Amino acid sequence: MAYIHRTTMTPTKLGLLADWLPKQSWYVGGAPTPELVKAGGFRLDDPEGAVGIEFMVVVDATAQEPVAYLVPMGYRGAALEGVPGEALIGTSEHGVLGTRWIYDGVHDAVVMAQLRALLRGEAIPQHQSRSDTPDPTVTVHGTDPDGGLDVRINRVLRPAEAARESSGCLVAGWTWPDGTTARSVLATMASR
Repeated sequence: MAYIHRTTMTPTKLGLLADWLPKQSWYVGGAPTPELVKAGGFRLDDPEGAVGIEFMVVVDATAQEPVAYLVPMGYRGAALEGVPGEALIGTSEHGVLGTRWIYDGVHDAVVMAQLRALLRGEAIPQHQSRSDTPDPTVTVHGTDPDGGLDVRINRVLRPAEAARESSGCLVAGWTWPDGTTARSVLATMASR
């Protein structure tokens, strides 16, 4: 079980993401430095307890119409070897755990293994900010217990996609800056 520490991170996750996000090919905002607001997300537990796993939804409020992004992240106590340079979102000083290397989760094998476990019905989504608390608002439609899964993560979230929920998808919600809520498909799976 992941323990959520009540402490500081310097720089903050949102600060790191504001620098990293505009450099990504899937960034649709026009501002070189977006104004990001944490809007939702959930966590997964690493069975080995070594990697913090968070799926964060952030909203960029600089665009005329706010844009929601999903950023899966892996928090590590040391640099991850064998990943491309753009996989590193940045490093931050955690008030309890020390230096954390924060990676884009699609490049972190532990993050992706736990996402596949969730899609197979073998992992339980956890609340984003409370220790040992399942998050029942995160749902998986059509789990595939047989294994071999290709996973596609939706980086730019569109609420209309929630209406097209189908077998093999992960659905969760977030809150827009005006306080309204939305749900969307965050990831889909396909058998190999």
